[in-house]
Amino acid sequence: MIILGVSALYHDSAAAIVRDGQIIAAVQEERFTRIKHDLNVPVNAMKYCMKAAGITSDDIDYVVYYDNPILTLDRFCKNILALGGEAKALVENSAESIFGRKLWIHQELRNILGKLGKYDKLLVAEHHISHASSAFYPSPFEEAAFITFDGVGEWATTTIGYGKGNEVKILREIDYPHSIGLLYSAFTYFCGFKVNSGDYKLMGLAPYGEPKYYDLIKREIIDLKEDGSYKLNIDYFDFYRNDVMTNEKFANLFGGSRREPESDITKREMDMAASVQKVVEEVLLKTARYARKLTGMKNLVLAGGVALNCVANGKLLQEKVFDDIWIQPAAGDAGGSLGAALYVYNQKSGALRNADSGQDLMQGSYLGPDFSAEEIKKYLDDNGYKYTEYQQEDQVYNIIAQLLKDEKVIGLCNGKMEFGPRALGNRSIIGDARSTKMQSVMNLKIKYRESFRPFAPSVLEENVSEYFQMNHNSPYMLLVAPVREERQLPFSMKKYYTEDGEINLLPIVNEKRSDIPAVTHVDYSARVQTINKDTNPRYYGIVEAFEKITGCSVIVNTSFNVRGEPIVCTPKDAYECFMRTDMDVLVFDNIILHKEDQPEFKEDRDWREKYALD
Repeated sequence: MIILGVSALYHDSAAAIVRDGQIIAAVQEERFTRIKHDLNVPVNAMKYCMKAAGITSDDIDYVVYYDNPILTLDRFCKNILALGGEAKALVENSAESIFGRKLWIHQELRNILGKLGKYDKLLVAEHHISHASSAFYPSPFEEAAFITFDGVGEWATTTIGYGKGNEVKILREIDYPHSIGLLYSAFTYFCGFKVNSGDYKLMGLAPYGEPKYYDLIKREIIDLKEDGSYKLNIDYFDFYRNDVMTNEKFANLFGGSRREPESDITKREMDMAASVQKVVEEVLLKTARYARKLTGMKNLVLAGGVALNCVANGKLLQEKVFDDIWIQPAAGDAGGSLGAALYVYNQKSGALRNADSGQDLMQGSYLGPDFSAEEIKKYLDDNGYKYTEYQQEDQVYNIIAQLLKDEKVIGLCNGKMEFGPRALGNRSIIGDARSTKMQSVMNLKIKYRESFRPFAPSVLEENVSEYFQMNHNSPYMLLVAPVREERQLPFSMKKYYTEDGEINLLPIVNEKRSDIPAVTHVDYSARVQTINKDTNPRYYGIVEAFEKITGCSVIVNTSFNVRGEPIVCTPKDAYECFMRTDMDVLVFDNIILHKEDQPEFKEDRDWREKYALD
């Protein structure tokens, strides 16, 4: 049985293909179109998935969309009725999307697939069923509780349930407009970052602040119960009226208007980030405790956009509410395409699901396109780019390790591209975690992003507890843990406060806080990725070689892209990103390019304009 899953028309459109329960391919549309968070119907992603499976649309048994447009329409219409005469902005902003595309998604898919073959078997799965399925079915657990948090599906924003065998069942849910995802997005917006793409920034900013507004948020904005259920005071929000998240009452509560994007970040924004982060962590912990009591399950799986909050996930792991947890690496809407496909397979096939207690089914999330040495060399030769190809992989590992030791910044474009928002060693930029300058250099000269944002460590799986207070694998960079105390160095932000109570961010970033400073955040935390030798032998080989010459089995890993751009997919994407930044070296499998050997690089137009950097 072959099933194609599709997510589209919200954000992070994607496609995934499943054959007899095995995940064959999954990829976001943005990687092909180069439009970050592309929401359009994923034509390119669908074509890639079929190519990876070696099929045409004639061979597909079912195509399933990850959301039920009829239920979404129901919410939209009831929202309009509730607003009455105040609904004009909502109708103007959303009616065309709801009535013009989402309601007719099956016809659009039918038109696309009809050009690729004859096809007419189209289904829908409800949004949070898709999230829950993406978390449970690929997990290593025979049975597990699940929790899903996001902005909104059709109606649901939070669900609790369980997966057992082939069954996924929702037991409790919270509905729109009450949403922990929308609450976090409101603070993201008010602090001057973009909704959906700026949530990571808010999470990274939180450790610089103090949760001074925590009590205020609990008193005025969210009514949180002991079982994790909650209600928002929607008087402070405008997201249900138009595309603006907060209103004047929200601004007055926090002592002034929204921070303008790209303006200086003040202590207020830092404290707001710390405060809402604490609230989200409390909601997750209370919900998890209730989920364990409700389901009786000892394991937990997570999905939905809020499951990408790796700081909250780390707190949940530390609290040991469940014996074990597993988080879908593409936890947001992109992963809904995979969840929808797996849900339909498990309902339609009649095959019994058998989990592997030692390994999930995501294949390291390396589910996207890869390129042969011949394809890579043809691209490089056709453009006159200089490179050296090596025959022995061990030789390549040793060269890269020495370059890392010399504090070179290296782009890796190896093997299959990752599915989800994290680069996990195949489309990554890497550096020496021991370097005191690496974080600021990568942020300002390569990523072109805010200096305060932390970078993740990649560490050999068997050595994780030597560097971090963690005894759990974290292959998808979705758990935060403290650096071990004996590796920490004395550090205080107080000396960086100015006379008016603000914080000077850049000097803080450059101060050494541990013996792996490039991956140690201001609160001594790190977003850990553990590397498994079997899942990614090439990336493991690089770090293993680095360990042999330095004694350190941790390196810096950040996604291979610049601010405003999706993660690179093709050799062309990788080369252009390499040349427009201060990266030193580019690696394609066994092919190595040095910046100083390359011809002068010219683009047809300004890439900053292309990716709308603001």
